[in-house]
Amino acid sequence: MTEKQILGRILAIEKEQARRQAGDKLSHYNTGEKVHEKQLIFHKCQKRNRWVFGGNRSGKTECGAVEAVWWARGIHPYRQNRKNVSGWIVSLSYEVQRDVAQSKFLSYLNPDWIEDIVMSSGKKASAEYGIIDYILIKNIFGGVSKISFKSCDQGREKFQGTSLDFVWFDEEPPKDIYDECRMRVLDRRGEVWGTMTPLKGLTWVYDEIYLNSKQDDETWHEHIEWADNPFLDKNEVDALSKCLDEDTLASRRFGRFCEAEGIVYKEFDQNRHVIEPFDIPFEWQDNISIDPGLNNPLACLFFAVDYDGTVYVVGEWYMAGKDIDYHAEKIHELAQKLNWHRDGKGRLSALIDSAADQHTLASQKSVSELFYDRNILVNTNVNKQLFSGIAQVKSFFSEDKIKIFSNCTNLIRELKTYWWGKGDKPIKKDDHALDALRYYLCTKPKATKLPSLKPTIIQKDKQKLIKQLNKRQKI
Repeated sequence: MTEKQILGRILAIEKEQARRQAGDKLSHYNTGEKVHEKQLIFHKCQKRNRWVFGGNRSGKTECGAVEAVWWARGIHPYRQNRKNVSGWIVSLSYEVQRDVAQSKFLSYLNPDWIEDIVMSSGKKASAEYGIIDYILIKNIFGGVSKISFKSCDQGREKFQGTSLDFVWFDEEPPKDIYDECRMRVLDRRGEVWGTMTPLKGLTWVYDEIYLNSKQDDETWHEHIEWADNPFLDKNEVDALSKCLDEDTLASRRFGRFCEAEGIVYKEFDQNRHVIEPFDIPFEWQDNISIDPGLNNPLACLFFAVDYDGTVYVVGEWYMAGKDIDYHAEKIHELAQKLNWHRDGKGRLSALIDSAADQHTLASQKSVSELFYDRNILVNTNVNKQLFSGIAQVKSFFSEDKIKIFSNCTNLIRELKTYWWGKGDKPIKKDDHALDALRYYLCTKPKATKLPSLKPTIIQKDKQKLIKQLNKRQKI
């Protein structure tokens, strides 16, 4: 076989595997193997305006996506099915659409059922990586269903004019868009459902859906929390619950409404977590973490870990509008000042955002390669999961397992000014040092190995260090 034929065969095998996996996933859900009780209650409810208020990873988006696939295919087990269904899947933004609702919907959609895909951006052959405009799906009654993807960023005017069978809101939409979509399902006696984590406080959803669902014959709501999802690891649930404050836990675990969440890192206490610099033992030195930027600030943090596993942020470089040469030089200068460990060739090691592997327009080399050329060996294999990463950072602060040297002023400033924004994400502003912190802490740093000394000597040395530290803090 030629190389082209071999590649073609590999692609065919991969497509067949994807087809089978998609069919299997929906089949497992249909038979009850991958569905939990609260999801079934949602599917069986006969009201036309259904809302699931759920915590992160509670399974709320799963049931919203399956509901949409059932409608499109005409295979809903608890409803009178329709031919040639027309529906909208509404997300807060196109980016959120691609990463959440669109991805989940495609995961339950067997490729054999797809008549056509029309893209807003990206290639149809790899639709999951682009932005889908609409999908034509074969309906079992012989028709074709059209499922369109909409973004709240488009504004209310883009939601006018069409008659629909259903609208699925993935997360809370603006009130004017919700009202417009209610009009779209009116003449077909269609349905609306929403799946959301209530992060914006006591908004119109609280007043119109949550409070009125008992009085309104067409409106219904249910709460889904982590414990309702039997497919979540109980140990992970317990660990994550311990590191969240009361308000955050209420909304992100239990899907409850509370006042807007406000600042992200409520656990950070400057009096407890910020200390004066001291000479750390050489063996505590662990790693460097970089969030790259050229026009935006580049943030670089130096980390140490003591014998008990407490993390120390002991150095910071933070600057915008400079090139890699300048940043690399300053990072090396700071490393020299901290007497930081290097390899046998005098090179530093560091973690860095995986985006550093991308090639810039100004250079034929990626940012990672440019750092390599300047004796900073960067590792792009970092965990960039935002919510789990934030939870990990929170746990270090709540358990008092992190200390920040007072001269890391930009990291301290960002910790005090990092706020939740729309949907399930913080406001993307002034978070460069925070990203570097998150990359490092998500590697789960380990305590420094104890030297081969008697325990009494080690304890005395540690007590001496603590006394010195306390003395400096009082000064």
